[in-house]
Amino acid sequence: MQAEELLSNYRSGVRDFSAILLCEANLSRVNLSQANLSQAILSITNLSGANLSGVDLSYAKLNVSKLSGANLSKANLNGAILNVANLIRAHLNHANLANASLIRAELVRADLDDAIMIGANLNEADLREATLRRVDLFQGNLNGANLRGATLTQCNLEQANLHGADLSRADLRGVNLANAELRQVNLSQANLSGANLRGANLRWVDLNGANLTGADLEQAKLSGANLHGADLRHSNLQNSILIHADLTHANLVNADWTGADLTGALLTGAKLHNVSRFDLKAEEITCDWVDLSPNGDGTQISHLGSEQAYRFFNATAPTLEIQIDTPLDANAHCALANAYCHIMRHVPIIADCPSIRVNTRQTLLSFRIERDENLFVAAYVAILPFKDAASVQKAIDGLLRMLTPDNCYQLNVQLSHQIVNLGVRITQQIRQFANFALPPLLEAELEVEKGFFQSPTRVILKNAEDQSLTIYRHALFGRRYMDVPELAEISRMSPTSMNHQNHSIQNQLIEFMKCIS
Repeated sequence: MQAEELLSNYRSGVRDFSAILLCEANLSRVNLSQANLSQAILSITNLSGANLSGVDLSYAKLNVSKLSGANLSKANLNGAILNVANLIRAHLNHANLANASLIRAELVRADLDDAIMIGANLNEADLREATLRRVDLFQGNLNGANLRGATLTQCNLEQANLHGADLSRADLRGVNLANAELRQVNLSQANLSGANLRGANLRWVDLNGANLTGADLEQAKLSGANLHGADLRHSNLQNSILIHADLTHANLVNADWTGADLTGALLTGAKLHNVSRFDLKAEEITCDWVDLSPNGDGTQISHLGSEQAYRFFNATAPTLEIQIDTPLDANAHCALANAYCHIMRHVPIIADCPSIRVNTRQTLLSFRIERDENLFVAAYVAILPFKDAASVQKAIDGLLRMLTPDNCYQLNVQLSHQIVNLGVRITQQIRQFANFALPPLLEAELEVEKGFFQSPTRVILKNAEDQSLTIYRHALFGRRYMDVPELAEISRMSPTSMNHQNHSIQNQLIEFMKCIS
């Protein structure tokens, strides 16, 4: 069939041109809207500027065809072959390109919004500045494709292959790249805020200056990745692999990288406010300094030598321990659960239920606390179910009053100032809970189980460097089972440990605070 015959038949109302052979024809700017050209052979045909909206081109062959500026909106190109085709500025919005072959096709500034491209082959295709909003490219092949400056917001690229592709400065907000192959991809300056990169292979990827705020990178493989200056605020990096990754000057404020492997990573200048320092694998870290200021503005710089960097990134979780000098039984367990349920609803720093260990004589409650400086406040509130509460709170107040410049005289001026200011901040936090109490119904429930809640206690704080500080010990703790007559006299005395004013406890407190200031 010749081009003239095709157009004449179309004008007369014929729409079925399936399986026609029409190569090297000139159909520039023609109107073939809604025509059936399925399985047609149209290789090297000039269809630039043509109206092909709603056309059925399923399984058609359009190799090296010219379709620049063509309107293919809502066209069916399922299984079509468009290798090396010119689709520059073509309109393909809402088109069906499932399983289509577009190897080395030119799609510069093409409109592919809302297209279906499941399983499409775009190997080495040129998609510079193209728009692919909400496109479904599940398991698509974009190996070596050029997507520089392209818009792929909310695009589905799950399990897609983008090995070696160029996505620099691309808009990838909200994109789904879960389990995608992204080795050696150029994503420098790309916007990936809110993107799903869970389980993606990002080895040796270039994310220099990329925006990854709120992105999900859980279990992502980022070995050797360049994240220099990347914005990772509020991102999820749980159990990710960052071996030898470059995170120099990266912004990780409020990011969660629990369980991440940072072996050999570069972290000099990283912004790490409210970032966990425990549950990490962090050997051979390179880090001269980090920015711990809340806004990442350099107002709180921490300089680290190699040994300090190792301790900083291999910290243990800050822990509050309350030891009770009697075993926990089922009824007391229920009352304890109700009490802490109420406390956790009103005190955000106690975010997790305590772990409980019980032996024949004692019970150990362990609270994992997110930040060292919250340990004192957590102890001030977590002790409330117990008779020793007032004594523990009094002991905490006494410790904080020790944090004065006179007691820190042996330290340098800067460290002394930091510790004193930290003590002031903790005191201010505690004042917020000075009048916090359990409701009467809970108090009555605890009173019924007074055998447990009136037992002697010991309260221990453990900071991120695994240093311990005993802030309170009842005089009879660990001794009430001993048959010693003198203990009867001790039991009538105030149960508060009276050692907080001595020189030893002061030195212990200062050493403990040095590690968390």
